[in-house]
Amino acid sequence: MALSRDQTLGALILVLSILGIVVYGWFVYVAPVITLQITALVAVGAVLVILAWIGWVMATTPPPAPLEPELAPMGESSETKAESG
Repeated sequence: MALSRDQTLGALILVLSILGIVVYGWFVYVAPVITLQITALVAVGAVLVILAWIGWVMATTPPPAPLEPELAPMGESSETKAESG
């Protein structure tokens, strides 16, 4: 039975993930403090990079165009401006 390309890729991801768990567990056993500090640094750094990207997008995106035209204030209308001018 031949596997499709997607199935082969899925099997490779499965094997590498299990291998990653084993290697990470070994690092935690050998040098727990350093390993956990690096893990925490990467996790917090990833969250902060995502937040920075969201802030950048919000700061650099122009505001949307208004859907309705702005209304003149209550005391001023186009007739009042024409009569006074």
